Amino acid sequence: MQKRILLFVIIIFYALSSMAQVKMPQPSTTQTIKQEFGMGAIELTYSRPVAKGRKIYGDLVPYNKLWRTGANAATRITFTDPVELGGKKVDTGTYVLYSIPGLDSWEIILNKGLNNWGTDGYKESEDVIHFRVEPIKAKANIETFTIQFANVKSESCELHIMWAKTTVSIPVTSNIKDRLRVQIEKAMQTDKKPYWQAAQFYNEYEHNQTKALENCTKAIEANNKAFWIYLYKAKIQKETGDKAGAKASALKSLELAKEAKNDDYVKMNEELLRKLK
Repeated sequence: MQKRILLFVIIIFYALSSMAQVKMPQPSTTQTIKQEFGMGAIELTYSRPVAKGRKIYGDLVPYNKLWRTGANAATRITFTDPVELGGKKVDTGTYVLYSIPGLDSWEIILNKGLNNWGTDGYKESEDVIHFRVEPIKAKANIETFTIQFANVKSESCELHIMWAKTTVSIPVTSNIKDRLRVQIEKAMQTDKKPYWQAAQFYNEYEHNQTKALENCTKAIEANNKAFWIYLYKAKIQKETGDKAGAKASALKSLELAKEAKNDDYVKMNEELLRKLK
């Protein structure tokens, strides 16, 4: 009798062990995205529910009610560099991204409740910032809830929240110009001066084309095979109205690019030269 009981227990144990090994796919999968931005990065982790024919906003996701901005655990967002989100200053750190969807506007909230499960445990006193944005009606239907970074530039980007036929665009900005200037000015005091980086800074951030051209020239003197700097200089010369100078720089860049067998720069120079005719 004892042997039969023992055998039965063993069979049940192995049956349960076998069942425990079955892993079913999650109905709302988790995604982590990371975007380099400014002088740091933004990382976002969220769960992605699927519409499955359901009405989303005003039903599955009620209007005018706090939402975890996804499924399962509340959406988390991490900044490694200070930014402005929706015009509000945000320091480095990790936050929960809540939202309150509305028919005509959404309220976006950053909150410190990192231990919250969804909206459970939410405290308004832990809000860091909140602001409103207008939803945009999308043409295409988005079946799976999606958050993405778009229109990424050196000092600005957009965080898009998309589901069904609704898109919400959150503006993100970073003021890096002042810090770049400090770095450039400090580095220019050393023996190894960053003329190429200085040229880009003065052209793209300061919009000082005179200083940008001066630094392009010095960068070329330090590396007379730098076809990419010649092309950069040609573009600035074209913008300033120096057509002859732009043509000379582009021709030199073309010559060096062919020598280096860099087809991309050959093509870019040929396109610029056609515009200079």
